[in-house]
This record gives sequence, C-alpha cells and structure tokens, in this order.
Amino acid sequence: MSAQVRRLLSGFAQNSANIVKAKKYIFEKQFVGLPKATDLKLVEEELPPIKDGEFLTEAVYLSVDPYMRAYAPTVKLGTTFIGSQVAKVLESKNSKYPVGKYVVGEFGWRTHTIVDDTPNPRGFPSAWLIPDPEGLPLSLSLGVLGMTGNTAYFGLLEICKPQPGETVVVSGAAGAVGSIVGQIAKIKGCTVIGIAGSDEKGKWLVNDLKFDTFLNYKDKDFGQKLVQATPKGVDCYFDNVGGQLSTKILNRMNLFGRASVCGAISGYNDKEDAKADAVQFPLVFKQLKMEGFLVHRWMDRWFEGIAQNKNWIKEGKLKYRETVTEGFENMFQAFVEMLQGANTGKAVVKV
Repeated sequence: MSAQVRRLLSGFAQNSANIVKAKKYIFEKQFVGLPKATDLKLVEEELPPIKDGEFLTEAVYLSVDPYMRAYAPTVKLGTTFIGSQVAKVLESKNSKYPVGKYVVGEFGWRTHTIVDDTPNPRGFPSAWLIPDPEGLPLSLSLGVLGMTGNTAYFGLLEICKPQPGETVVVSGAAGAVGSIVGQIAKIKGCTVIGIAGSDEKGKWLVNDLKFDTFLNYKDKDFGQKLVQATPKGVDCYFDNVGGQLSTKILNRMNLFGRASVCGAISGYNDKEDAKADAVQFPLVFKQLKMEGFLVHRWMDRWFEGIAQNKNWIKEGKLKYRETVTEGFENMFQAFVEMLQGANTGKAVVKV
C-alpha cells in the first residue's frame, strides 16, 4: 500500500470517527388522552461539525415532567419533543462552555445537541452551567437543584408567603415539586398537610419528610378527612392538581388565604377530571389571593434558589427522592408512568 493511499485511508477513518449521530424523539401525533407510544418516533440524525460560538453536548440525564403533557398542544409536529436535560460538553468553540463541563439545557428528547448559546424565543438562556454540586448527584440539577426546586422555592415563598404557625396544604405532594414545597413550608414553621394518591407515598411524606398529615384523595371520605385535618382552616394552598380536589381545598381556606397554582395535572389527560365546582365563591367570600405562575419569572434569581435548596440539603432540612429509569429508549415509558403517578419524587431518565 502506497503512502498516499495510507494517508487517504487515515484521513477517512479520522473523519468517520468525528461524525456524531444523535438519537431523538420526533413528535408525530398530537396526544389524545394519555399519550401513546405511536405519538412519538425515535429517529437518528447525523450532526454537522460545530461552528464558532457553538458547543456539542451529550445527554447524561433527561427529565420527564407534567408540563410536557400540558405544553404538547403548542409543540409543532415533526419537531423534537420538548424537555430539559443534564448534558456534558464534548466539544466547544465557545469559551463560556469548556469541554468537560456539565450544563442544563432545554434541548428536548435527544442524545446529542449542538448549541449556539442564543437565548430561546422566551428570552431565557439556551443552557446554564451547573454550579459545583459539592458531591451531590448531577441528576439533582433537573430536580431539587434545578427547575423543580426553584418552582417549589419561588412558587411557595413569593406567592403564598407562609408565616410560622400557618396551615399549608400541598396537592401532588409526593411528586417532584410538591415534596419540596411541603418541606420548605416545614422549614418556615408551618403545619403541612400533603395530599397524594397512595398510602405508601403518604408514609414517605410523614415518616421521612416530616409532613404533619397525609390525606389520600382517592378515599371516599376525603372531604370529611380534610375537615378533620384542618381544624383551623387552610392559610396557604400549593396547587399541582386542579379539578374538584382543589375546589374542596379552596372552600376550607381562611379569610385572606393564598393559593399558588403550579399546575393542573388532573386534567392533562382527561378534561373530564378537570371539571369542578366554581372557585369564585370561596375566592370572593374568603377574599382569597389565587395566582398562577411559571418559574422562569424568577430567572434573574435562579441561582439563589439553587444555593438555598443546596444549603438546606447539606443541613439535613431538605430531603429528596428520585425515580430513575435506565435507557434513552425508555423515555416514553418513564413519561407515561410519571403522568400516571407511578413516580415518587423527581422522575428522570439516565441515558
């Protein structure tokens, strides 16, 4: 073999080695009711070389969250399905994102992504560097040390403004956000009542997270148990669920109570579940404050929430749990199981 041929073959091998193939889930059909596997399609694409200002990432952990179901009607068919991930920088032509660093980015359900550091259409950064986790798992940057933790931190403290001695009720209490909300309320000196859908989750809330009371919304006498658990009424309600359950809680609230509305998962898959008696009666006669929010409202204070939650973890005041699914090919399974309430704490997928 001539030297020229060897050089050509060597160059071909090198170029082949540099080719990066990404796997991604394409949104094929709009969800009707509970999402079906055929609504998404797993495909592969070859990525081009990165340009100046860009960097290449590889997913390490991906998040599955209720908001993905709620936002699905706004997602364009034929595009990568939405979601955030913890990713490692593999190659970079952007000095702000060095090789080897880890970022959180809203890259969607894909294994590899080329990022150009341009803010997304809502004006939020395309990615943010993960602060020193100080020995804690990187996956927490999708949970208690990321958007989930900030949702709990700002949504409770900035909207409900709980005071020592007040009663706080949290629906979806065993989920990623609700489990953190209840613990922060306890840190602030409140009596905390968590609502979830299984007694096993209730034991975790009371025994491990130190909620004062657990109520199972599936119990036929739930309304009676709610009254018994709130002899002084309800001062703050953190709502992850919506529907008739939330109307019952609003009717137990005290004068000038505050309700922070984070989500309405009861109606994401079945609009019938979202039907409820009118909330205007308790809102008017109890003179309640009820406010919805998106966590990116506090983007300018993002790392404040992360730092505080990290400190509470280190002090032993804040605990977390993750439900981890192995394998990128199991993204859809993890997503649907989360929507059905199979997870305890934050649901993530490890690639």
